[in-house]
Order: sequence, then C-alpha cells, then structure tokens
Amino acid sequence: MPQEFLAHLIVTAALLLLVTNALDGIEIRGAVSALFAALVLGLVNALVRPVALVLTLPLTVVTFGLFLLVVNGGMLKLAAALVPGFRIRGWMPAIWASLLLTLLNVLIDAVVGPGWQSQ
Repeated sequence: MPQEFLAHLIVTAALLLLVTNALDGIEIRGAVSALFAALVLGLVNALVRPVALVLTLPLTVVTFGLFLLVVNGGMLKLAAALVPGFRIRGWMPAIWASLLLTLLNVLIDAVVGPGWQSQ
C-alpha cells in the first residue's frame, strides 16, 4: 500500500510540473513543492471535492457536466492557496490545468492500465 501511494504521489507531482511548464499562470517552485502540492491536492479531492460536487449538482446538471471543470479548477486553486511555492493566477489557468491533468491521467491509465494506483 505505501508503495502505491508513493508512486501515485510522484506521478501526480510530475504531472503538476508538466502542466506548470505547459501553461502560463501556474507556478511551482521545485520538486518538493510539487510533491507537497500533489499531497494536498489529493487531500482536497478526498475531503472537499465531494461536498462541492453535492452543492453544485444542480448547476452541473444544467450545464451537462461542464461545471465540473470549474469545480476541479477550484480544487486546484484551493490546493495552491494551501501550499507554499504553488501559485495559480486566475480561474482560467486553474480550469485549463484541471482539464490537462485529467487528460494526462486518462493517458496514463490507457498506457499503464486502469487502477494502476491500487495494484
């Protein structure tokens, strides 16, 4: 279990660094900040995101799920607010980063296999 957690943490940190290099408006100062950001993002997604999803369900339904991009961007912004050395300037970079992170995770799942985090 600890190996899978550590692997997922490292992959998420690497993806955050990749997204930082690909998009303007997002800054991460080094690998340690990226690892801490990945950890905090995981905690935010586990604890805050479910509540946000329930609260925004009507808006999500009306927008055919597109509002989930805003929710995911909000989770990134919250993580950035909590992690020193991780900064997101504005909502659009957060939304684009959440979309890019999602696509990269889907790509990793396609290459490595779904559920690689829990093997």
